[in-house]
Amino acid sequence: MRRNSECRVYLPARFRTTHSYPLLIVHDGDDYLHYAAMKTVLDNLIHRLDVAETVVVFSNPGDRNKEYANSVQHARFIAKELLPALEDEFPLVAKPSGRCLMGASFGGVASLSTAYRYPDLFGSLLVQSGSFVFTDIGDAHDGGEVFDPVVRFMNRYRAKPRKVADRMFVSCGTYEPLIVPNRSMVPVFERAGMRVRYVEARDGHSWEDWRDRLRDGLSWIYPGPQKYVYE
Repeated sequence: MRRNSECRVYLPARFRTTHSYPLLIVHDGDDYLHYAAMKTVLDNLIHRLDVAETVVVFSNPGDRNKEYANSVQHARFIAKELLPALEDEFPLVAKPSGRCLMGASFGGVASLSTAYRYPDLFGSLLVQSGSFVFTDIGDAHDGGEVFDPVVRFMNRYRAKPRKVADRMFVSCGTYEPLIVPNRSMVPVFERAGMRVRYVEARDGHSWEDWRDRLRDGLSWIYPGPQKYVYE
């Protein structure tokens, strides 16, 4: 693992500069490392050839509630600062099919809203228990002020769905309040022209649930080397 002030970078065990790697950018990176043991999960999935060798960037927010709730500044940072810097430093597949944004809860909103603003940049999204809160009637959503920008974004997206990536993996626990919004968004994403894989589990809004769904999501987004070529 390499580290700078804003993120940590995971390189596969057999990393070599002569090979080009797909890229995964993870919101709430340190939390995924600490609470979902994601480095260990990656090591094992790549070793078993379930997942392709991938460069993974664990990005961390400053003010999470502001940066992840449909922020123009956050999207610009990911697309115009972080991604170019990574492509300068590492041998990456420099095309949408080799780029994926990932996040849970508010991190899922940040992934979707970033791809929405830069629709030709990322080929895949991996969203776990996305905070896809919206209002069909009136403006009451019971989420408090922090959800206001999320609701405005989701209402706008639902009114005018747009393809923001080629593929989207969505998972959610059946014992969490976000299950209905996540279920409701799947056909919206599909109508926008994205290929969606949706997975539910008997679990809640927790790191255990998100950890246990990593294999499902990662092996579908970036399958092992015998299953997919990043063209």
